[in-house]
Amino acid sequence: MKILVLDPKIAGISGDMLLSALIDLTDSTDAVLDVEEAINRLENCQKFKVEVIERDMGILAKGLEIDIKERRLSSPANLRKAVKSVVESLEISERASKFVYRVIDDLVGAEARLHGGEFHLHEIASLDTIFDVVGTATILDREGYFDAEIYTTPPVLGGGYIKMDHGKIASPAPATLEILAAHGFRYSNFDVNTELTTPTGAALLVNLTENVVDVFPPMKLSRIGYGAGTKRVDGIVNVLRVAEGEDFRAVNDRIVILETNVDDASGEIVGHAVRRLFDEGAVDVYVTQVIGKKNRPANVISVISDYKNCHRMAEVLMRETGTIGVRIYELPRLVAERKKEKVEIELFGKKFEVTVKTSKMGEKVINVKPEYEDLRKIAEDLGIPLREVLREVEKNIG
Repeated sequence: MKILVLDPKIAGISGDMLLSALIDLTDSTDAVLDVEEAINRLENCQKFKVEVIERDMGILAKGLEIDIKERRLSSPANLRKAVKSVVESLEISERASKFVYRVIDDLVGAEARLHGGEFHLHEIASLDTIFDVVGTATILDREGYFDAEIYTTPPVLGGGYIKMDHGKIASPAPATLEILAAHGFRYSNFDVNTELTTPTGAALLVNLTENVVDVFPPMKLSRIGYGAGTKRVDGIVNVLRVAEGEDFRAVNDRIVILETNVDDASGEIVGHAVRRLFDEGAVDVYVTQVIGKKNRPANVISVISDYKNCHRMAEVLMRETGTIGVRIYELPRLVAERKKEKVEIELFGKKFEVTVKTSKMGEKVINVKPEYEDLRKIAEDLGIPLREVLREVEKNIG
């Protein structure tokens, strides 16, 4: 399984540092150009030009120089509309889109808690905030990191003072603290006279992972990226480090299984509950027909979940089915390493791109499987049965 580690324990994290580090890690300059082009189509954008540069911060790191001419977005509704327009013009997955919207919701929510009622957006209303958030999501999506195991070291917040519209305030920024508090996210700090973790950086981090570790997890390193801060800070190398690797063995994991018996719900209700559970992040859901109390036919709804979603899964089960009790089991699970890659194939004179999933135990390949959604689209495009597409694709991928 692919592993991604973020390391903000020395220099903190901001939106541009994370995006720059991912660009350095993956060399994904095409993502930068795609998001830049989408932002330039916004009504309030007069000019938006991005240049990826290299900065010597003691370590060579990627940075961003952005030339902006814009009319600031004054309301949360206008910000969300602009973000939605940019997201919908890009070919990113639903998971990546939801990540973007969660980050923006956290930023807007923090401002609402601080100012209450009607309020005006300040720093987060700029186009460069949209660029940082959507650009980060685009690279994470295209490189398959949303399917990776993601870790972070505790972000250092910084100190000193920050200039705001209403005057000076001590660092960290109030919005940064609001976002971290809303997620119960662990951080660290030391004596430094500047802000290191920004609200945008915090919002990206808390929505990306809950796995906060003090040291790097064991893995086989493959590449490392560095994102430069915009200023030099005495005593520290102002760089965000990100690292990609692979787990070199089958992963020992623990999962949670939730179960409930339902004997008074229609098939439509059960089917809707299953869909809602998947929408909320269930690993798997299945329904078993049984004979229950008083010899009545019943359904056992079983949900496989990770720990972070366990209570949410129980809540969805109870709300959607009306059940008053949910059984919860904790079980060990052995997971093969999984890797996704895009493969170009030619079928009946036309070229297509298919996502292929490869599963391995150590160095041994145990399964190679093309993505169903890609096969379905090819079958519809060519007007032939899905099984014929599957047979031809399997020939092509060996």
